[in-house]
Amino acid sequence: MRTVKLSLIFLLCVCVFLVSGCGSELQDLRIQNDTQRGLIVDLESELQSNALQLEQLRRQLASAKGMSDIEVEKLQQDIAALEEDIAKKKELIASMQERLLFGGAALPVELSTMLEDFAEKHDMVTFDSSRGVIKFKSDLLFEKGSDKVGSSAIPAVKLLCGILNSEEAKKFDVIIAGHTDDIPILKPATRAKHPTNWHLSVHRAIAVLNVMGSNNIGSKRMSVRGFGEYRPFVENKPNKGGNPQNRRVEIYIVAQGV
Repeated sequence: MRTVKLSLIFLLCVCVFLVSGCGSELQDLRIQNDTQRGLIVDLESELQSNALQLEQLRRQLASAKGMSDIEVEKLQQDIAALEEDIAKKKELIASMQERLLFGGAALPVELSTMLEDFAEKHDMVTFDSSRGVIKFKSDLLFEKGSDKVGSSAIPAVKLLCGILNSEEAKKFDVIIAGHTDDIPILKPATRAKHPTNWHLSVHRAIAVLNVMGSNNIGSKRMSVRGFGEYRPFVENKPNKGGNPQNRRVEIYIVAQGV
């Protein structure tokens, strides 16, 4: 029953994410966020209830004197099923919260098409049309160990700004999120400017914001975040070996006010 209920909630979420009309996309995105907040509250309530139930079952198992082997096995199965259900709920809540934070949803077709064409023409860029996310590879966007946007990357950022100032995009806001790999910052000169990877990720996001601001993207439309090494796209190499794919800047195109 719990699994069925969770599946229904997930399907409802998917349906909400796909709601997008040419003339009412911003309202649809706000409805999506409001609905999603309610679903998250419901899931968190269920999660709390399940955690209490799990604790009770574990106590029963710990004091299982006089119970038959069949009863003990049934209790163990119930605990395993409940643990699995709790893990799925936590994963779903985390995914929903990230989408809620960034407004991660499909964009209007016209805007999505322009961004797909833009990404196809630039090796440093990828575009996730299902989430409205543009990803720049930091190794190509920035000078090594720096938050200075490379001269070779400026034309691509300018072209993106042109798209974001189009009629199809001007009613959307932009969240710029910086990420690094897990290689520590060791050079004294670099550490003086960026003490940690967290600092470097934020500083790089701000650098992109500044370039976009100088290309007529309004300040009210933009915000920045920095995740440092803590949200890798792929696994880093052992012993702080890093991975180029994790050094990136992601630009989320979201409804106004998200």
